Amino acid sequence: QNKTDDEETVSRVVAEQEFIFRAQTVNPTSGRARQLTSEYDIRVSKDSVSSWLPYFGRAYQAPMDPSKGGIQFTSTDFEYSSSQRNDGWEITIKPKDTRDVQQVFLTVFKNGTATLRVSSISRQPISFGGFIAERGR
Repeated sequence: QNKTDDEETVSRVVAEQEFIFRAQTVNPTSGRARQLTSEYDIRVSKDSVSSWLPYFGRAYQAPMDPSKGGIQFTSTDFEYSSSQRNDGWEITIKPKDTRDVQQVFLTVFKNGTATLRVSSISRQPISFGGFIAERGR
């Protein structure tokens, strides 16, 4: 699925809460930014949020399952709030049924580019750069 870059479509998918954030770069709290060569994303719909993102940085607690080293979760119980700004939207997602992720902050610009910040209980914060794609219907 390709980048959604016209303002009308971006506005619609944000309002309908039906989009995918595709990560292209990762910016750990400590360390340097990196280009991502594999597909990583967060899929948002009215009834679920699922994340498949990598993690680089300091973890204060090791995951119970070593294969779950990234930011991987699916939430069906979450708060979603969106507010419009001059150049786009600020979206906050607070999963209530995940153990580690406290909040996901997504800044979406009118041209479809976006930045994502993840706040966690047991890890340093991390941010990603990427774009919004329309979910398949």
